[in-house]
Amino acid sequence: MPPHLSDADIERIGLGVADRSLPKPEWTHAAHFAAALWLLTRPGVDAEAQMPGLIRAYNAATGVENSDTSGYHETITLASLRAARAWLAERPGTRLSEALADLLASPFGRSEWLLAHWSREALFSVAARRAWLDPDLEPLPF
Repeated sequence: MPPHLSDADIERIGLGVADRSLPKPEWTHAAHFAAALWLLTRPGVDAEAQMPGLIRAYNAATGVENSDTSGYHETITLASLRAARAWLAERPGTRLSEALADLLASPFGRSEWLLAHWSREALFSVAARRAWLDPDLEPLPF
């Protein structure tokens, strides 16, 4: 289980991805969800429209190539944003740190949670990396 992140940690991660200052070793599965929750709670921000560019720019700034085999992955990003959005919707008024801790303790806290919905072949295909690919095993629960 990742360490508990405070609201200040979540803000630092979100801002660090946005301004590309987050140290690369800190860009973990937990940090991806922290950034998603942070972005989803910014007034007037369309997270689904903004997150792809933020991740691509962050990757480039930290030396990660965005290609057909590495870096930004559209399906994983959008599925994770949908999970985070649904998680927040079920917990109105909950502090982000509590929502993140609960999310990470749930099945979504395991990085392989997507494999219940997509076959490995589909999820890690070039098509899924480039654009949204509907689940081929089980629909998302939200």
